[in-house]
Amino acid sequence: MRYLSIAGLFAVVVMNSAAALAQHAGTKSEQSACSRDAQRFCRKDLGNDDAVQNCLQTNRASLGRSCKKVFEGHGM
Repeated sequence: MRYLSIAGLFAVVVMNSAAALAQHAGTKSEQSACSRDAQRFCRKDLGNDDAVQNCLQTNRASLGRSCKKVFEGHGM
C-alpha cells in the first residue's frame, strides 16, 4: 500500500511539472510576439526557453511593444 501512495504522489508531481513547463514556454501568440526580440538579443540561447526568458528580461528596456506586453501580462 505504501508503494502505491508513493507511485501516486510521483505521478502527480510529474504531471504538475509537465504542466508548469508547458506554461513556461508561453503560448504560440506569446512566442510570436517575442520571436523577433529573441532573435535579436538572445540568439545564442535559442532552444533553451529558460535562458531566452532570462535574456529577454535582461533586455526588457529594449524589447518591442508586443513582447513587453507579454511580460506585463504575466506580471513580470
